[in-house]
Amino acid sequence: MADHNSLISVKLNQQVSCLDSLHTLLNDELTAIASRRGAGLKEIAQQKMSFLTKLSTLDKELSKLIASNDSQNPEISELISQVKTQLAQCQKQNNVNAHAARQAQLSVKQLKEILIGAPTSMTYDQAGKSVNTESTLVRNLKA
Repeated sequence: MADHNSLISVKLNQQVSCLDSLHTLLNDELTAIASRRGAGLKEIAQQKMSFLTKLSTLDKELSKLIASNDSQNPEISELISQVKTQLAQCQKQNNVNAHAARQAQLSVKQLKEILIGAPTSMTYDQAGKSVNTESTLVRNLKA
């Protein structure tokens, strides 16, 4: 039974390590989103998939091991709690990154519309209210 518990502990520690690395990667992803480094984002996405695959594999192995474990070890319970906490942190950071990516996409779309001369564009007047105006900014330019 001690070998079984130690195997569970090893797998849980691997999950903790993997989640630590994933959280660091998610922070790097946010930095890449903010700096709009497309190449960096592709590499980070590949690394994220690798970590998620590894976590999924470990999770399947652990579910089998824990299901066949009759004893409640406090060390194992503590590690499970740590994994759940780290997973929640990664999910929260991933949601922040998704929001930042959507905001970056919107700003790029607005910039594109300004540069190509969208039929109408939204600007702000002196009072800070939005005003839709006909765009003639780029229509007469020849590049």
